[in-house]
Amino acid sequence: MVWQQLYDPFNNIWLSALVAAIPVIVMLVGLGFMHMKAHIAAAAGLGSALLIAIFAFGMPASMAGGATLYGACFGLLPIGWIVVNIIFLHQLTTEDGSFTVLQESLTGITDDRRLQLLLIAFSFGAFFEGAAGFGTPVAVTGAILIGLGFSPLAASGLALIANTAPVAYGALGTPVIALAAVTGLDLLELSSMIGRQLPFFSLLVPFWLIWAFAGWRGMMEVWPAILVAGLSFAIPQYLVSNYHGPWLVDVVAALVSMISLVMFLKVWKPAENWTSTRLRGRKDDSEADVASEQPEGHEADTASEVFKKHDRRALVLAWMPWVVLTVFVFVWGIPEFKKWLDSISVIKIPFTMLHNLIEKMPPVAAKPHKEAAIYTLNWLSATGTGIFIAAFISGLLMKYRVRDIFRVYWRTLKLVRMSLVTIVVMLGLGYLTRYSGLDATLGLAFANTGALYPLFGTLLGWIGVALTGSDTAANVLFGGLQKVTAEQLGLNPVLMAAANSSGGVMGKMIDAQSIVVASTATRWFGHEGEILRYVFFHSIALAVLVGLLVTAQAYLPPFTLLVP
Repeated sequence: MVWQQLYDPFNNIWLSALVAAIPVIVMLVGLGFMHMKAHIAAAAGLGSALLIAIFAFGMPASMAGGATLYGACFGLLPIGWIVVNIIFLHQLTTEDGSFTVLQESLTGITDDRRLQLLLIAFSFGAFFEGAAGFGTPVAVTGAILIGLGFSPLAASGLALIANTAPVAYGALGTPVIALAAVTGLDLLELSSMIGRQLPFFSLLVPFWLIWAFAGWRGMMEVWPAILVAGLSFAIPQYLVSNYHGPWLVDVVAALVSMISLVMFLKVWKPAENWTSTRLRGRKDDSEADVASEQPEGHEADTASEVFKKHDRRALVLAWMPWVVLTVFVFVWGIPEFKKWLDSISVIKIPFTMLHNLIEKMPPVAAKPHKEAAIYTLNWLSATGTGIFIAAFISGLLMKYRVRDIFRVYWRTLKLVRMSLVTIVVMLGLGYLTRYSGLDATLGLAFANTGALYPLFGTLLGWIGVALTGSDTAANVLFGGLQKVTAEQLGLNPVLMAAANSSGGVMGKMIDAQSIVVASTATRWFGHEGEILRYVFFHSIALAVLVGLLVTAQAYLPPFTLLVP
C-alpha cells in the first residue's frame, strides 16, 4: 500500500511547520542548552520525530521504523566509516611519533596560529572537501589542529567554520550534480550560478575564521595573508565553476590557495607572531575560558630550528601518511574509478517496508513521485575504504607490524564507539524527517513568504543541511520545491536552486553529524553542546548574508547581472 505524504495535517501551514520542527528543537535544546550527551539528545529528537510522524502526520509505523533504519545504515557507511579510519590514521601517526614531527614542520612554515588556521583549516581542508566531502575535511583538520596545540573548542569550532564555502562543490561536485538531477535544470547553469554566489564568501570566510579565533585586532594584524588565502581560492572557484563545471572546483581552488599562501609567507611575516592557542571571544579581544593545550609561554620552533631538530628523512616520513591519504582520497573520488569499484563490489539492499511505498506530492514535487529506498552497500568505493587502505599502507611504511596495526585499529574502535552510535541515531532522525515529509512541511511554510522568498529560500537550504548533514541531501530534499516555488513567484529557478546549495553550506557547521565528527577528531567527547553553542551564531549570521546576496541578485541591479 502506497502512503502519500501529508504536509499540512492541521490545515494551518505555520502550525504544521511548528509541530514538524519539534524533533529538531528537542535535539538542539538538549544538546546545546540542557547539556545532554550527544547520543541522548539525538535519541530524544528521534523519539519525538517517530511520535509526530506516526500520530500527527499519519505515517505508517512500519515505514517510520524502516526510514529510521535506512538512515542508520547511512550513518555507519559512508559517514561512520570515514570517521573511524581518519582517527585510525591519526592514532598510528601519534603512537609512531611522526605526528609530532609533522606539527613542528608546520610551524616551520609559520609559527603564527592564525596563519596555521588559514593554511590547515581553510586551504588544506578545502582540498579534502573537494576530493571526498562527507565529514572528511573536519576530521582531518580537527585532528591536525588539536595536535598542533589548539584548544579542543578552537580545533573543533574553527574547523567547522572553515568548512563552509567549499561544501557546495564537495566530493568532486556531487551536491551540484544531485541538484541538477532532481530539478532537471542545466548542470553547467547551476554550477555557474553557485559560482557567482560563493566566491564572495570564499573571500569573507577566511577573515571571519581568524576574527572568530583572534578578535578584530588579531585579524587585522594578518589581513594581507588572509586576503591572499581567500582571493586565491575565490578567483579559481569562480573561473572553474563558470567555465569548466562543478567537478574540480574545490580541488583546483584549494591547491592554488595553499601554494599562494605558502609562497606569500616566504616573503611576508606578521609584525608579531601569535603563538597562543587560546580561543578569543567574538565581542572583544579578551581570552575565552578555554585552556590551551600548550604550557604558558610556549614558543613554537622557527623553521631553522625544526630542520636542525629533524633531518630531511624524518620530515619526509612525517608527511608521508598524509600524502598517501591525499592520493588515495583523490583517486577514490574520481567518478570513473568509483564506477569501476562499484561494478565489482556494490551490493544493493531494497528496504521493502519503504521502497516505492511513499509518494511525495505537489507542490513539493512537480507531480506525484514515489520515493526509492535502496541502500547501496558500496563498501569498496566508499571514501572511508580509501582512507583505511591509505592508513594501513602508511602503517606498514612506518614499520608497524601487521598485528600492531590491528591493535591500534581495535583501540580506535573503542575510542569512537559512542560517536558512531550518535551518528547512527542522527542519520536515522534525518532520514525519518525526509520520508515522513516533516522537512517538506518546513519548506512549504518558507515558500509562503512571497517577495521575501529569496532570503527564506536560502535559509531553507540552511535548514536542509542542518537536518541532513549534507548539502547533497538538502539539494535532493528541497531542490524540486525551490524550482516550483520560484516559477510560481516569477523568480529565476536556477537562482533559487543554486541558493539552496549556497545557503546550505552555512548549515554544515551546525549539523549534528559534523559536530560529532569534530568532537571525535579532537577527542573532546561529551562536549558537543559547547561546540554547537560556539558555532551557531556564525552559522546563522553567514546564512543570512548569503540570503541577502541572493535577494540582491533577484531584485537589485547590478547584482541581477550575475544571474545567467
